[in-house]
Amino acid sequence: MRWHSHGRRPVYESDWVNVWLEDVEIPGVGRIEHHVLTMPRPSTTAVATDAESRILLMWRHRFITDEWGWEVPAGWADPGEAPGDAIRREIEEETGWRASRVSELISYNALSGLSTMRFTAYHATECTYVGPPSDPSESTRIEWFTPEDAAKLIADGQVPDGPSLTALSFYLAVGTRSAV
Repeated sequence: MRWHSHGRRPVYESDWVNVWLEDVEIPGVGRIEHHVLTMPRPSTTAVATDAESRILLMWRHRFITDEWGWEVPAGWADPGEAPGDAIRREIEEETGWRASRVSELISYNALSGLSTMRFTAYHATECTYVGPPSDPSESTRIEWFTPEDAAKLIADGQVPDGPSLTALSFYLAVGTRSAV
């Protein structure tokens, strides 16, 4: 069954997130107001690996969930910036490592029932250390893990972040695509 929209009105708008109330008609149910979140910029994340196939992860705290966990680099593309260029920038800003090549792993809707947020996960390779992260607020530690150790972190619940969990799980299960 396909829902029909009769229009929307803004509740809140910012550079980070927009909240709308959508007037929708659901077949067999009737008309309701449904919350919709839209994200003004494309979201990116990456599994960065080195020549030894180790995976680069960041240990960080998320204040909203009040949880610590391992994450892959992630962020938003700036206006006019291609998502592949954005993830290269994010990797360097957050970890101090520069990736020469990125290839798309998978693109997915993070919250299909509520949001337009679409993540594109990349595999970043040919990483070179260029110095400390330019944004020290992103993590407490940055470490390289073998694929086996990364899988164990996932199994032990130490990767609670959805985009990181998706990107890592896809990479470990499926592998990569061609470089861009």
